[in-house]
Amino acid sequence: MHNIKKEDFFQLTRESTMMPLELPFKKAKNAKIIKLGIPCEHLIDEKRVPFSPQGVKMLVNEGIEVIMESGAGKNAHFNDIEYAENGAKITTDKNEIFKSDIIVKVAFPSEEEIEMMGHDKVLFSTLNLPHLKQNDFVKLMEKKTTAFAFEMIKDASGILPLMHSMSEIAGKTVIFIAAEYLSAQKGEGLLLGGITGVPPTEVVILGAGTVGQYAARTAVALGADVKVFDNSLYKLRRLNSLQLLNVYNSIIQPQLLNRVLKTADVLIGALRPNNGRTPCVVTEDMVIGMKENSVIIDVSIDHGGCIETSEVTSLSQPVFTKHGVIHFCVPNISSGVAQTASLALSNILTPMMKDFNDSGNTANYLWENPHTRHGIYLYKGILTSRSLGFKFNMNSKAIDLLLASNM
Repeated sequence: MHNIKKEDFFQLTRESTMMPLELPFKKAKNAKIIKLGIPCEHLIDEKRVPFSPQGVKMLVNEGIEVIMESGAGKNAHFNDIEYAENGAKITTDKNEIFKSDIIVKVAFPSEEEIEMMGHDKVLFSTLNLPHLKQNDFVKLMEKKTTAFAFEMIKDASGILPLMHSMSEIAGKTVIFIAAEYLSAQKGEGLLLGGITGVPPTEVVILGAGTVGQYAARTAVALGADVKVFDNSLYKLRRLNSLQLLNVYNSIIQPQLLNRVLKTADVLIGALRPNNGRTPCVVTEDMVIGMKENSVIIDVSIDHGGCIETSEVTSLSQPVFTKHGVIHFCVPNISSGVAQTASLALSNILTPMMKDFNDSGNTANYLWENPHTRHGIYLYKGILTSRSLGFKFNMNSKAIDLLLASNM
C-alpha cells in the first residue's frame, strides 16, 4: 500500500467514482422460461392486440412461452391459427392468461381481470390516467404488481415510442375521417383539399405535437389550406422546419381563433393535457359561429377534450351534430385501423419483451435499460409515480432508490 504512487492513487479514485452503480445491485439472471399472457380486450372499442403473429414468433424463438386467449387478435384480423403456427399456446382459460409472469394488454385491466392476476406479476398496458379508478389501482398494489404504462415508456433516445406511433396514426387518420364526413354521403359534398380552379378546404388544427404535425402534413398533401395553433413556440418552430406549403401557424389567441373558425371546414383538436386535463380553448359560442355541416374531430377527448361541445362517442356511433356542426369524438382513434396500430405496437413491444427475457428479472431489466424506468408506476406493489401519488393522495417512492436498496 505504501508503494502506491500518489498519481496512481488519484487515478484509482477517479475510476471508482465513475463505476456504474448498477453492478453492485445486479441480481442473478433467472433461468426459468418466462410466460407471457395476452388476453382478449374487454372494452368494446379496443380492437388492437399488442403482438402480431410474427412478433409472437420472434418471442417464442427467444425462449418465451406465449399464452394467448382465443380470439385476442380477431378484431385486428389476426386469427388463432396464425398465432398457433407461430408458436403461441391458444387457450380459452382467462385464469391461465392472468397467472402468467408478464401480462401484456392494450386497455387497463378491468376489476375482474385484476382479481384473476397472481401475485408478483408484471403488467404492461395503457394507464389512461384520467379514467383510472383508485380501487383497481389499490388492488394492483395489494398483489405486489410491477406495472408499466405504454404512454409513459421511453426509449433510449428519450422519446415515447408507443405514444408517438399511436399519435402518428391518429394524425393521419383524422384527415381521412374529416374527408369522409365532408363528402356528399355524410356532409356538404366537399372534396377535402379541392381541385384546380376550386378554393381549397380550410383545416384548423389545435396543437402542433405529433398528432397535429402528421395531420397537417396529410392535409397539405391533399391540397387543404391549413392553420395550426399552439402555445408552444418550440413546436411551432419544429412545424416550420418541415417547410410545409399552405400552413399558417400562430399561438392560441381567442379572437384570432374565433375569426378563422368562422370559415373553417374542419377543426381538429390535438392539444396535450396539462395536469391530466386538456385545456378547453374552443368555447360553445365559437362552435355556434362555425359553418353548417363543418366537421370537428376532438382527438383530445380521452383527456377531457379541448372543445367545449365535445362529448365522448364510440366507433359504433362515432358522431353527433350540435349547432349544425358534425362532432367526431372517439377516444381511441388508432383502434379504428386496428391492424396497422397492432403492427406498430408489436414492432415496439417485441424487442422490449426480448430485452426483459434476456435480463432475467425486473430489477435487471430496469438496470440494463434505465430509460424504461420512466414508464413504471408500480414496483412490486410500491407506487413510483408522483402524478398518481398526487391524484390519489398517496406517498410514492423513486424507482431509482428502490432499485438501489436491492428490493
